[in-house]
Amino acid sequence: MKQDNQIPRMLSEPFSPEVRPPKTVRIDSDLVIVGGGLAGTCAAITAARAGIKVTLVQDRPVLGGNASSEVRLWALGATSHMNNNNRWAREGGVIDEILVENMYRNREGNALIFDTVLLEKVVEEDNITLLLNTAAVRVSKSDGETIKSVTAFCSQNSTQYELYAPLFCDASGDGIIAFQAGAAFRMGAESREEFGEKFAPSEEYGYLLGHSIYFYSKDIGEPVKFVPPSYALDDITQIPRFRSFNTATDGCRLWWIEYGGRLDTVHETETIKWQLWKVVYGVWNYIKNSGEFPEAETLTLEWVGHIPGKRESRRFEGDYMMIQQDVVEQRQHYDAISFGGWSIDLHPADGVFSELPGCDQWHAKGVYQVPYRTQYSKNIRNLFIAGRIMSASHVAFGSTRVMLTLAAAAQSVGMAAAHCVGRNLLPRDIAEPEHMKLLQRDLQRVGGYIPQFKLDDEVNLVRQAQVTASSKLCLERLPDDGPLHALVRPYAQMLPLQRGRVPRMTITVDANEATQLDVELRMSSKLDNHTPDVTLKALAFELPAGDNQRIELDFDELIDEGRYVFVCVMANPALRLHLSRTRVSGLLALQYRRTQIPPPDIGVESFEFWTPPRRPAGHNLAMQFDPPINGFDARNICNGVARPTSQANAWVADPDDPAPQLDIKWVVPQSISKVTLMFDTDFDHAMETTLRGHPEATMPFVVEHYRIKDGAGAIVSEVKHNHQTVNTIEFDQPLETDQLQLEVVKVQGDAPAAVFAVQCYE
Repeated sequence: MKQDNQIPRMLSEPFSPEVRPPKTVRIDSDLVIVGGGLAGTCAAITAARAGIKVTLVQDRPVLGGNASSEVRLWALGATSHMNNNNRWAREGGVIDEILVENMYRNREGNALIFDTVLLEKVVEEDNITLLLNTAAVRVSKSDGETIKSVTAFCSQNSTQYELYAPLFCDASGDGIIAFQAGAAFRMGAESREEFGEKFAPSEEYGYLLGHSIYFYSKDIGEPVKFVPPSYALDDITQIPRFRSFNTATDGCRLWWIEYGGRLDTVHETETIKWQLWKVVYGVWNYIKNSGEFPEAETLTLEWVGHIPGKRESRRFEGDYMMIQQDVVEQRQHYDAISFGGWSIDLHPADGVFSELPGCDQWHAKGVYQVPYRTQYSKNIRNLFIAGRIMSASHVAFGSTRVMLTLAAAAQSVGMAAAHCVGRNLLPRDIAEPEHMKLLQRDLQRVGGYIPQFKLDDEVNLVRQAQVTASSKLCLERLPDDGPLHALVRPYAQMLPLQRGRVPRMTITVDANEATQLDVELRMSSKLDNHTPDVTLKALAFELPAGDNQRIELDFDELIDEGRYVFVCVMANPALRLHLSRTRVSGLLALQYRRTQIPPPDIGVESFEFWTPPRRPAGHNLAMQFDPPINGFDARNICNGVARPTSQANAWVADPDDPAPQLDIKWVVPQSISKVTLMFDTDFDHAMETTLRGHPEATMPFVVEHYRIKDGAGAIVSEVKHNHQTVNTIEFDQPLETDQLQLEVVKVQGDAPAAVFAVQCYE
């Protein structure tokens, strides 16, 4: 049967003296997003799920931008590889869903599999029209401050698209739409005087962050020769750090193969790419043919990036521009919509050819808020600016630029666009306080986290219910059943304490010789931070040689409000700590890593880093508590915070409860159309997307199998293979009941059952 769009077997057209136009297709939608990196992708999914029509335009064959298989940079954000003090700081919402799904399918870190995860998430949304291999080339304006349409061209199907919408979002990285539309932008580093940023860079750290290209090697088990191309760098000593090259390091671990910081990173990208290719092939020639690496004989060059990973080009101006002080001082914003926590990470302008270290990183003591006003143009009324073109100074950009921070912020664009369409508003209008509260509410409803904000959701029926549980954790002990830990470095236990007297605690140590044990009780100077920078009490114990010595810690201190404290056992190589295999939501063990000591004049604080060893290491201390630690109540499921902050913020069942269950009861029957559950997928785990592997595919705290029952005991929903943070159950017909029961049948690991949040809506 001949299809309607099938061309004849032979097509003949006469000569035309006029220029033939390409095939042109008009697409109308509510929101056009140009750029399919993680920011544009998350904005598109968020908007589509909120009910509006989205056209997503990506000039590459895959989604993901720098996280895709074309560049292969691991996606990171506030967790910073778990190497800073930002505990439970993995980004939430859609990007969390993507990361958790990638972990489930791809814990080995295969960039090709990550491509499929992203693509699947987009094509599953009926409200998204996806145009791959399609480059936006022209902007049309209806007036000086309003975009009318965007013209894009797909080289693969030789089709031109005319894209019309009331709202546009530029998430293209270089700002192709915002630039053509005339929006105000910046390129390069501001002076110290403009914003009072003490870390404003010198000439050496100069103008822009450069591009990088990665390569992968592979051992094929037999000798492989390498003949370098003629354009390969032939003098490896031009790279001051050439002696650090080795056969075991490749991929984005060589992020410092960087170039372009003194060039135009928009218009000279091809020039920069060629220089990076020269470097990469010169490096491989050095590894293969210098004679310095005999172990490289059987290695082959498996993959080299075809396009560079860009760090910085244009930054566009919003109604607010983030600066260094927003990051370091953790400034508060009424319009906060997400958070960041990467270091202020600036690189030498000469990149790989610089004598300086590859980066200069300075951290804040905790995460910082990202305000919504950075996500739209201050000049173009219907234009959102997402991704790395968001409104930030060069110094603040050194932190905000990382992919997960940008993806989390871009989710606000998708949700704000839906609010604009639904209420006939423009992006700037959403920044008004009454609209902002609704935006923040809706972002938190779907798993977004905004520091210092609680989900104030009056229509969540759980808030009007009586919430009880079959049991709750009263933490009396963490059993002494784990490995022994040599105290070469200090080791600490984070504990969520309630207001009042610090409980007496008991730890167990082995001493190789008579020695002194030093233990400190610390807390953070800011309530929701997790930097142990305030010492409340220090205890010292003279110990004889011997094993299994039980030490009672009576700090005799009062806590003025619920918060995390740190029981820090200080370094002593003669001692070994007894650890526990028990893991509990909201509890973490830490190890002293290093101390940040910045120069005195750059506006950054000095403090210690205490970080969790990655699983399967990172065991809690074996401890006993008198009285037990509370704070794991059932009512936590509606306290408005769905991750540990100053408290665990979770209902946690007693480990011995054979059938953990939450009961939600109303005085009169309710009509329930939707239930949202939020589980513990370990927000402290960084979940790097590529190259780095992970010990588990599913987080050991997550509820894997659960049932929801109504007041009559009938099962209305059952999920047997959950691995996600947010589970949403929508009923075909509203459920009329005066009670819901959540039965936890199985947790993935050995941790007791835990639930962060339950939401019920009519």
